[in-house]
Amino acid sequence: MKDQEKDLQEELQNIVNEAETETEEPQSTEAEDTETAESKEDVKEEVKDPLEVANETIADLNDKYLRKCAEFENFRRRSIKEKAELILNGGEKVITKILPVIDDMERAIENGKKTEDVATLRDGMELIYKKFLKILEGEGVKTIETLDKDFNVDYHEAIAMVPGVEDEKKGKVIDCVQTGYTLNDKVIRYAKVAVGQ
Repeated sequence: MKDQEKDLQEELQNIVNEAETETEEPQSTEAEDTETAESKEDVKEEVKDPLEVANETIADLNDKYLRKCAEFENFRRRSIKEKAELILNGGEKVITKILPVIDDMERAIENGKKTEDVATLRDGMELIYKKFLKILEGEGVKTIETLDKDFNVDYHEAIAMVPGVEDEKKGKVIDCVQTGYTLNDKVIRYAKVAVGQ
């Protein structure tokens, strides 16, 4: 029992000591109390729950992600529409340039019915042909040169081999059966040729 009494007395003494130290602290004024209360609230506002911060970040990133997906989908649809329009109307520029050649051909046909002069008709046809080639060259189409050229598989297609030619004609193009064309240096039709053997 004495031990219990002693423990109780010690506890009581500790409580008294604590009370005395609290009364010794300087008392703060009401203004200081309000400032302290406000600063504690500010600290509480500044220190947010990490879970709330993470959720806000996730919501922000999710919103950005959805916006980017929508932008990309709109871009994809617009690109598909533009490609379809190019495919449908891509030749419009070339066709517009070819229409005057058709007009010239119609005039030549009408004049051919009125005249018997074959040389005049031939000259008119050659002019129309040259005009047509000039339009094609303006669009990047060029004829593949074949006369006395070395046979080149990148531009020529051999459809016949001509035996018994002179030595300097061996491996060279002897005759062009069908003219070949390139479009901006890309072969769009190979020249069909006869090659010396």
